[in-house]
Amino acid sequence: MKPRKSFYAPPRQWLLAQHRSRRMFAAWPVAVRGMVWMVLGGVLFSLLNTIARQLTLHLDVYQSQFLRYLFGLLVIMPWVLRDGWRAYMPVNMVGQFWRGGVHTLGLILWFTALPQIPLADMTAIGFTGPIFIMLGAAWFLGEPMHPDRWIAALLGFAGVLVVVLPKMSGEGGAYNLVMLASSPVFAASFLITKALTRYEKPGVIVLWQALTVSVLSLPMALPHWQMPTPVQWLGFAATGVLGTLAHYCLTRAFAMADISATQSLRFLDLVWASLLGWWVFGDVPSRWTWAGALVILGATVWIARREGRRPVAVTEA
Repeated sequence: MKPRKSFYAPPRQWLLAQHRSRRMFAAWPVAVRGMVWMVLGGVLFSLLNTIARQLTLHLDVYQSQFLRYLFGLLVIMPWVLRDGWRAYMPVNMVGQFWRGGVHTLGLILWFTALPQIPLADMTAIGFTGPIFIMLGAAWFLGEPMHPDRWIAALLGFAGVLVVVLPKMSGEGGAYNLVMLASSPVFAASFLITKALTRYEKPGVIVLWQALTVSVLSLPMALPHWQMPTPVQWLGFAATGVLGTLAHYCLTRAFAMADISATQSLRFLDLVWASLLGWWVFGDVPSRWTWAGALVILGATVWIARREGRRPVAVTEA
């Protein structure tokens, strides 16, 4: 029997370019590769947050939360059907549901505040997360806390303050505190993810997150259900694709590098959020935004260079 031909055969030049880029990427230090995955995940999350905020301005926030993760689950299903459910059965089922429950709690807080505060402010408040993550990584995962990681995180946080403090107006009221409360909850979720990457594949973690969050979010979505418009359905489909890819990038980053080593890179999200806020919502970035972005970029480049020279022993996923 002759082998079946693929429905679509990519051009030979494309395959060669893809092979060369993979070899070049594989030649980089593992810690740097983990940081690249982290930056890519941050860009995707910023795009996702922009679309999600636009959707929550017109639909119930908990319905938006459910549909965002339901579409994320639908995005993964073709691979599950191709490989079979056995390939995606987790080693630690209890850990997957713990992670899903904690992440759902963080999402409830996050989606509640999302339509009430500007995109850049939401991102800046979320930057308290790396501090919680670095503390948790040292206390619960036993990761070494090198002084330069703390310096990079503090420099990045200082850059956030440069952006936020000059324009603090008190708008958003209690919703700023609600958004702030989501940070330690998401930190706990990411720490559980890091622990799971020791014996779970990234695809398994992403699938079970989408599944558990969808199931746990459904009861809150039903009471105020409103039929989305065709454009809104397309928006949720986009959030499903972006969210799945972003969480995959995040999981790959956690599998390749210490979670504390990647956290200073999260401050780059403020740059993406400011640009998208200007483009979509008309929020013009101030000179303080760009000054803070330079501080953040400097801290990011500095820690990336140091992590690239630091010997590490990791197992890639």
